[in-house]
Amino acid sequence: MNAPTKLITDTATLSAFCDSLANADFITVDTEFMRETTYWAKLCLVQIGGPDEAHCIDPLAPDINLKPLYDLMANPNVLKVFHAGRQDLEIFYTATTTMPTPVFDTQVAAMVCGFGDQVGYETLVSRLAGAHLDKSQRFTDWSQRPLTERQVVYALGDVTHLRKVYLQLSKKLEQSGRVSWLEEEVATLTNPSTYRVDPREAWRRIRARTRSPRLLAVLRELAAWRELTAQALDMPRQRVAKDDAILELAASMPTTIDDIKRARLAKPLASGRYAEGVLAAVAMARDVPDADCPRLEREENWDSTASRAVVELLKLMLKARSERHHVAQRLIATSDDVEAIALDDAADVPALQGWRRELFGEDALKLKHGKLAIGLTADGKHVEVFER
Repeated sequence: MNAPTKLITDTATLSAFCDSLANADFITVDTEFMRETTYWAKLCLVQIGGPDEAHCIDPLAPDINLKPLYDLMANPNVLKVFHAGRQDLEIFYTATTTMPTPVFDTQVAAMVCGFGDQVGYETLVSRLAGAHLDKSQRFTDWSQRPLTERQVVYALGDVTHLRKVYLQLSKKLEQSGRVSWLEEEVATLTNPSTYRVDPREAWRRIRARTRSPRLLAVLRELAAWRELTAQALDMPRQRVAKDDAILELAASMPTTIDDIKRARLAKPLASGRYAEGVLAAVAMARDVPDADCPRLEREENWDSTASRAVVELLKLMLKARSERHHVAQRLIATSDDVEAIALDDAADVPALQGWRRELFGEDALKLKHGKLAIGLTADGKHVEVFER
C-alpha cells in the first residue's frame, strides 16, 4: 500500500523538506504521541507547516533518520509556533537534550490577549482563522501503521490553520504592547529545567494526608523509588504503584515483606521485583535526621482565620485585574501564588515578578497591608481597587 500523500517516510525527503524551511520566518509544529503504557512519550507523528506547504513526518518509518528535523528545531533563525506546546517541547528535549528555539506558543499568547484560561486550539481556529476543525480522528491510535489519508489530512489541520492563528495573535500582542509578557512565559516554557524530573521532589505531587515530618520523609523516599523505577522500566508511575499504595506504605513503614503483605492497597508490591526497593526506601527514610525531614510549612501556617481572609480578598482583586486588563486569571497568578503572598511579602512566586508584579503583585501587597481597599463601582457591576 502506498503511503498517503503529504506523509514523509524516508530521510532524503525529510532532509529536502527541512532544507526548504531553513530560511522561513516561522514554521508551525505539532506532534502526535502515545504514553498510556509508557513513562516516556512515544513519538508517533510530527506535523510541520511552512509558508507554502505542510507535511507529516513518520518517526516510526523503517530506517528514517530524524536528524534533519531536529536540526530544524534547533535552528535559531526559524521561529517554531506551537499550540499548548509543553508536551511537544518535552518530547524534542528528551530525544535530543536540546530545546527547540525560538518558540511561540499560541495558547499562552491567547491567554495574554484575553481569550481566557487554557483556550483550546479549536476555539482559536474558529475565532481567528474562520475555520472549523474535523475532530473525528481525535482519539485515533497514532502508533498503528499504515496511516490512512484521512488521518494525515486530519493531523495537518493542526498546523495549517495555526499559521493564521499565529499571525493574528502576533498582531494583537504588538498592538497591546504585551510582546514582552509572552517572552517571559516562553522563557519558562523553553527552560530545560522545566522538563527535568527530580525524583526527590516527586512526593510533592501526592496529596499527603499527614503533616508528620517523619512520614513525609518516608513518602519522599517511596515516591523517588517509584519515579526511578518507572523511568527504568519505561512504565507509567501509577502502574508501578498507585498514590494510595504509596501513602499506605508511608503510614505503615514496613520493615519486612510480610509487613507489605499486610497492607491492603500495597499488597501487590510484596511480590516480584518491587519489594526490595520498597523496603530499602523505607529504611533510608528511617535514617534521615529529624532536621532533614520535609515539612509542609505553608500548611502549618494556615491556622489563622485572618490569613484565609486575606487570600479571599486577593483572589477577588485578582479576578478584577484579570477582567480589567483582559488577561487570563490563571496566567497572572495561581491559587498557590495567592496563598504564598498572603503568608509572605517576599514569596518566591511568579506573581511577584516581572509584568505580573506590575499588574497584580505590587497592589496585592498593598491590599494585604491595608494601603488599598476593594469595593464595587458606583453602578455596582464591577469590583474596584482604590487608595484608602
